[in-house]
Amino acid sequence: MPYGYNGKILHVDLTRGTLESEEPNEAFYRKYLGGSAMGMHYVLRDMPKGADPLAPENVLTLFTGVTTGAPISGQSRLNANAKSPISGGIGDSQSGGFFPAELKFAGFDGIVIKGKSPKPVYLAIVEGKAELRDAAHLMGKLTGEVDDIIHKEIHPKAEILQHGPGAENGVLFSSLVSMSNRHNGRTGMGLVMASKNLKAVVARGTKKVELANSKALTALNRIGPKAIPENGDMDGLAKFGTAVVVLFNNTIGTLPTRNYNEGQFEGCEPISGEKMAETILKERDTCYACVVKCKRVVDIKEGPYTAQPRYGGPEYETLGTFGSYCGIDNLAAVSKANQICNEYGVDTIACGATIAFAMECYEKGIISKEQTGGIELKFGDADAMLAALDAIVKNEGPLGKVLSQGSERAAKVWGNGADECLITVKGAEAPAHMPQAKRSLGLIYAVNPFGADHQSSEHDPYYEEGVGDFNLDRLKQIGLSAPQPAYSLTDEKVRFAYETQVFYSMLDSAELCQFVYGPTWTLYDGKDTVEMMKAVTGWDLTLEELMTVGRRRLNLFRTFNAREGLGRKDDRLPKKFFKQLTGTGPTAGFALTHEEVDSAIDAYYKMAGFNADGAPTRDGLKQLDIEWAAEYLPA
Repeated sequence: MPYGYNGKILHVDLTRGTLESEEPNEAFYRKYLGGSAMGMHYVLRDMPKGADPLAPENVLTLFTGVTTGAPISGQSRLNANAKSPISGGIGDSQSGGFFPAELKFAGFDGIVIKGKSPKPVYLAIVEGKAELRDAAHLMGKLTGEVDDIIHKEIHPKAEILQHGPGAENGVLFSSLVSMSNRHNGRTGMGLVMASKNLKAVVARGTKKVELANSKALTALNRIGPKAIPENGDMDGLAKFGTAVVVLFNNTIGTLPTRNYNEGQFEGCEPISGEKMAETILKERDTCYACVVKCKRVVDIKEGPYTAQPRYGGPEYETLGTFGSYCGIDNLAAVSKANQICNEYGVDTIACGATIAFAMECYEKGIISKEQTGGIELKFGDADAMLAALDAIVKNEGPLGKVLSQGSERAAKVWGNGADECLITVKGAEAPAHMPQAKRSLGLIYAVNPFGADHQSSEHDPYYEEGVGDFNLDRLKQIGLSAPQPAYSLTDEKVRFAYETQVFYSMLDSAELCQFVYGPTWTLYDGKDTVEMMKAVTGWDLTLEELMTVGRRRLNLFRTFNAREGLGRKDDRLPKKFFKQLTGTGPTAGFALTHEEVDSAIDAYYKMAGFNADGAPTRDGLKQLDIEWAAEYLPA
């Protein structure tokens, strides 16, 4: 009997309508831990080269980790992987909430989904038994409506992962959504699920996780509530959610404003986490067994913009993309946009950033009122933002039909210099952390296998001169002990970017929350992560063994991308990042240079053991004990 995990993976062939259970050995689980490292074993093996992301041949994997469902904070995470319709390379996305733990309790560690059903279905997994059920009655309904129906059909406490009507309408950046407010977003995984005629995956189970050392886990779990008030970063996250960084980023000039043209927003205070807590915050929600409670829940019953608690509340990225990106300082309007995205199952970062892109195009005269469908799409106009959002999620009208495919594709349709307004990498719109100031983060935006992402490495201030001993002592656990000058992109900064990317990569395989476990500011550090996993699994793990799993994941990602034709030509940043920021804040005049970014990419490839085109080598894969993947490298 394994500790932590079930030892069962469900294989679903929607074309044939078959469900089969696989029971891999213990070595398999220890090598990959779960998450995207484990998912990549199946995506690489079972998806043919060159498959269309929306064809039946694409493989969608949903994996928990070996500690998911254990009674400790930060473990209820789910990873989705498939070929991305946005980039044509690997798609990767994590989410939290209660669905991941419930899937484990229902008897499975992960699901591998192939083919396409001839009719809409949903997958129900209840107490270890799986079946496909008709989903025709669920089509076209909002995510909350689907939740209500399935709760009546299966169980009131069932957890549901679904694609929303946005995916049914063909929105490129559609998400997978659970609890009507937790997203596997960013890479179009909702559209992939919709293309398979799979409406939802439903889990209900009561099988608790077996622990190797419950006393050790309990002792570690007791540290959490005591440590939060003593850790400024964690205390702020608990009180104000990720929105706590709105004011901080604005102060240091890294709050993207008016489509990334400026780093400070004069309307930041009205959309801050502090203002949310004073006004519309109803409660702090959480994920299974987590004491941090960072999830926002807002309630707005009156006024022109209302919002229901079941759809959560805006996090920092949403406040950025629908707020400062669009020049909007109306918290209620941003909360309404957040609800619409949750109702329709679309990614808030991609959607808000795409609207901001269109606003800049409109104000520069690149597009006309005819192309916006009559909308005066100007920065600062909340009604115009919401009108554009409505057109996008419904894929209607001249504006919706173009913007529903993301800003990069829209720029190709519009031409006329629209590409100068883009903030995309591999088709993915950049999140609300500015690489002009966080330069090693800019490197990660460029080389990250699935596009610009703020949760794939640690951010620069934690390895710059003046960083506190608390954070530096933790970084020393992974060999980082020489903080660099502010705004630098030295070889040591590149090493910081790479090694913390490896750490985060491990977390996304073990399926641990990056707000609870991490290399610097989080509740638990690297050593604690090792001890937690030992207590759950009984394995005599080391931090280096865990980091090796992170390296495996990155190498499998890059192997997949190389097979699909992605390489150095795709590891590039948008033109806008090389233009000086405007405004009067501390980062006014800042810009990246092509020379420093190109040099950093060279250094990164060398550190990671990749070749000049950014692909893994056969020797490198062998050293990581994943030599099987070498057959998928280009000849």
